[in-house]
Amino acid sequence: MILRFKLLMMCLFAACPLFAQNESFQWQTKHPEWIFCDDFEDAGALVKTGRYFEINNNAQGFNAVASVGLNGTRGMRAKFATGEVDPGNLSLSFGRNPNAYMNKQKIHETVDYKEIYVRMYLKMQTGWQGSIAKLMRATVFSSATDWSQAMIAHLWSDDALHLAIDPAGCVDASGKVACVDWNDAAHLKWLGLKSGTTPIFATTNSGIWFCVEFHVKLNDAGKSNGIEEFWINGNLETRAVNLDFVGTYAAYALNAVFFENYWNAGSPRAQERYFDNIVVSTKPIGAYVPSTATLCRTEHNKESNLHKNNLSYYSLLGKLLPATKTKHNGIAIAVKHNNLSQGFIWYE
Repeated sequence: MILRFKLLMMCLFAACPLFAQNESFQWQTKHPEWIFCDDFEDAGALVKTGRYFEINNNAQGFNAVASVGLNGTRGMRAKFATGEVDPGNLSLSFGRNPNAYMNKQKIHETVDYKEIYVRMYLKMQTGWQGSIAKLMRATVFSSATDWSQAMIAHLWSDDALHLAIDPAGCVDASGKVACVDWNDAAHLKWLGLKSGTTPIFATTNSGIWFCVEFHVKLNDAGKSNGIEEFWINGNLETRAVNLDFVGTYAAYALNAVFFENYWNAGSPRAQERYFDNIVVSTKPIGAYVPSTATLCRTEHNKESNLHKNNLSYYSLLGKLLPATKTKHNGIAIAVKHNNLSQGFIWYE
């Protein structure tokens, strides 16, 4: 059966998008379990209410840039000069946090989070060399006057091209936080590094986007039932269970995640890597799947070979393209083509 549909060129300019929506579009409504989402399509300040409390970009070495992100969108670019140790990092606070400087962005600031999932997309520039040290860490800040930490769940390199988990606690036998200020290595209690299996930093894996998801669960007070684990592209890389992160400490819970580019030995060459589509959630997140765009009403008929079982449509440039029908209610359908969604009204 030949079907007729109307394609509205005005959709490009009206409040009726044709293409897949950004992940951050209405994420609070679509994903009430999410604590935070940033796909960097917001070109505004990175440090502001609802976003990060701090960025270190070390002479503009770490910034949001057009076209470097997932599917050619905006993303974060870290630029390493030869020998460079740290082009920059992003610092995110959420939940109840005693430190007013960190808590100024007011992200669920009255909630205690004992368990979080953090997902990001990561890509190394084509030709990448070396096993960069840092990527992420989740932590519990415990002081109103400094950056003391009750625990740290690290996700960083094992110096052999893999990511690794490296959980650490910092609470003494009396339940008091032993660490003083930021990254107090002298008082940290290391709970055991475990490497993943994917050589994500190998040159052969450069130029490829990887979906990295990180899970941290604090132990209940006085019990050893904490968890740290991570996945790459949906595959479990490694996990540690029965962890005692915080002993009997219960004053604060997980309240910050840092996204880092620190390289202890320095980069062996000038090169870049990229972050995109960061999500923090109370439940597993999974890969980013573009959502279907809003359907548009149209003004001009155009005949096409649109068949119920062999669907195709004209693009805005007039080229006939194959597509897959995803919805049909007798009046409107949505179609997908090349993993991007486009919507239009059609009539029998």
